[in-house]
Amino acid sequence: MAHAPTAGALDAPTVPANLLPNRTPAQLLAIAHGGLVEAGRTRPDGLRYAAAHLAALRAAAAVLAARARPAAPTRRNQVTSVWSLLVLVAPEFGEWASYFALGAGKRAAAEAGIPRVVTAREADDLLMAAENFVAQVQSALGVAYQPRLEAA
Repeated sequence: MAHAPTAGALDAPTVPANLLPNRTPAQLLAIAHGGLVEAGRTRPDGLRYAAAHLAALRAAAAVLAARARPAAPTRRNQVTSVWSLLVLVAPEFGEWASYFALGAGKRAAAEAGIPRVVTAREADDLLMAAENFVAQVQSALGVAYQPRLEAA
């Protein structure tokens, strides 16, 4: 027997179902943590920047997975960024969304292999910001992260 949605679930912002992640918030945060580790180990500045930005994207997707409820899909050709959806679903992360949205073009250029598009300082700053953002998302969602133990 289906239960009626709770008042909190009815108040949750809706996001077109085709834009919601297919993973749980905990899975997405684990992937984000893996991305932060990868970024910390990556030496080319552009690739470090891209890995850190992708980790932040995974954390934003975790918020969507936790707080949004699916709605009927909209026109498929309408492009919507995770960052604009994050502001809709969790306005308290609006400044983070703006910060990371501004870096999306640099991330794309770095992933495309364009040399010197990102400085070492920019990559380090973005990595630090992504680490802070992932930690804040984790805290806001109440999801504990347990790193996997490496085999000896």
